[in-house]
Amino acid sequence: MTAVIPAVILQSPPATWPARAVIREVGLRDGLQSIRTIVPTEQKKAWIRAAHAAGQREIEVGSFVPARLLPQLADTGELVAFARSLPGLFASVLVPNLRGAEAAIDSGADLMIVPLSASHAHSLANLRKTPDDVVAEVARIRAARDAAGSRTLIEGGVGTAFGCTLQGHVQPEEVLRLMQALLDAGADRVSLADTVGYADPRAVRELFERAMAIAGDRFWCGHFHDTRGLGLANVLAALQAGVTRFDACLAGIGGCPHAPGASGNVATEDLAYMLSSMEIDTGVDIGALLALREQVADWLAGETLHGTLWRAGIPRTLATGTRRVAA
Repeated sequence: MTAVIPAVILQSPPATWPARAVIREVGLRDGLQSIRTIVPTEQKKAWIRAAHAAGQREIEVGSFVPARLLPQLADTGELVAFARSLPGLFASVLVPNLRGAEAAIDSGADLMIVPLSASHAHSLANLRKTPDDVVAEVARIRAARDAAGSRTLIEGGVGTAFGCTLQGHVQPEEVLRLMQALLDAGADRVSLADTVGYADPRAVRELFERAMAIAGDRFWCGHFHDTRGLGLANVLAALQAGVTRFDACLAGIGGCPHAPGASGNVATEDLAYMLSSMEIDTGVDIGALLALREQVADWLAGETLHGTLWRAGIPRTLATGTRRVAA
């Protein structure tokens, strides 16, 4: 019996993969903010140093938020200074408001991420502001940045882009409206995040294609959670839409304190392996990354870690050079 191939498959153009992709490590902020363990500053510096030695060149080192709210991130200013001492390392931080942005500017961070939730319910729970309030705050941050003569870039990060455990469905049109509003308010870059792991590859490709059409080279990053096992599949869909920079957390730690069930970012080591296996250059030495994961796992004893490559190991076909592992 002859198999019938669906027309949608026959009509789909072959994927064209990029030659290079960037992995931004966000474990030191997104990962650590969601766990109880407070990692000492010197261990965080060792993490940054080892990630840099493994080839990572973009790291989100922390967040300028009150220490009473997130004591895990109280040393962000010191970590920015340390990151800036490493050659070629692009250090970013998260800032929730103008006060945090002023601290980021003073620190000399390369980029500050201003989070905006497309879900109104999540926005109020997380920031106590509506999404449009955040847009207005970005305009004030842009004015303060320019007045200071700072080179710190502003990234407007639209979270809960595929739905929210508090609100439910979020309309794609609202996501795109807010993304355009951030650009109009003065954000240098924009990004989209699946904060609670609701996305699927089809939804990702459709939304990210529309986002890329609006923002072009000002679209900066895709951020996916592996909450329901679709994290890498969603990265693949974003790659097909033209995105080449992705957030990831070593050992898949992370989540969102104000979005129940939002566990597990895409694991850095798993993402690096997938991209390298596809012959997409990340510049990352995966063996060195796995060694760092083992060290961080010791520091986070008792915490829930994720990922699969650490358990299975690097295939011999990659390890023996049949296909590239590192740049």
